[in-house]
Amino acid sequence: MTARIGRRHYAPHAHEEYAIGVTVAGVETMVYRGERIRSGPGDLVIVEPGETHTGGPAGDDGFTYRVFYPSVELLAEGSRTVPHFRDAVLTDPQVSGALRAAHLALSTPGDPLEGESRLLWALAALVGRHAEAAARPVGPPGRGAHVARAVTARLADAVTDPPTLHDLAADLGMSRYQVLRAFREATGMTPYAWLAQHRVARARSLLDAGRRPAEAAALVGFADQAHLTRWFRRVMGVTPGVYRNGVQDGAVLLRRH
Repeated sequence: MTARIGRRHYAPHAHEEYAIGVTVAGVETMVYRGERIRSGPGDLVIVEPGETHTGGPAGDDGFTYRVFYPSVELLAEGSRTVPHFRDAVLTDPQVSGALRAAHLALSTPGDPLEGESRLLWALAALVGRHAEAAARPVGPPGRGAHVARAVTARLADAVTDPPTLHDLAADLGMSRYQVLRAFREATGMTPYAWLAQHRVARARSLLDAGRRPAEAAALVGFADQAHLTRWFRRVMGVTPGVYRNGVQDGAVLLRRH
């Protein structure tokens, strides 16, 4: 995805895959792992799967970036561990340039083999230079890890008919308040916010496959297309319709204000 962010700020959310981007112009600010960080032109920005984060422009001029959303399996291809990046913002002109070149090759008409080759080469260089050898523990850290894993698994299996907080608490032998507090400590969001962003991720896959926004909304459990649109913009920064049109054009080239 290529995006120009004017004034909009992302709500706290997480992705099921990595988000690996290059800031092209302007300065982005985000809260990630409890710290506020910034990225400027040429910087690499890496958000790991399941990590709650925000994002937005640091100034009135906004910022522009190119971003990939590779799966864990893709990034770990050829490696025995899941790559873990200690720092969210990195300065490496060679890898940054390689990722931008790969993004451009995949976003314009041409030989798909070139774009694929450039992307895998760039990702391999990123992992080789900056990822830690050992895989980080699966699941969120802290005392709420067990609660978070149990709740997210239950919600992911029932996106169209989710259990109530009372039901979740009963399953765990806890009070509703205890579940809510433990889940928020582990993930940085409420169970409902997690469910909504998980629905957005599923809707995104349906839009990629050519489904209309109204169809995607119904299939992932949103009340209607307007409900999907509100959450889609909070997580992705654009409407489902704009995102789908970009995918149909061969690349998601977006301008967001």
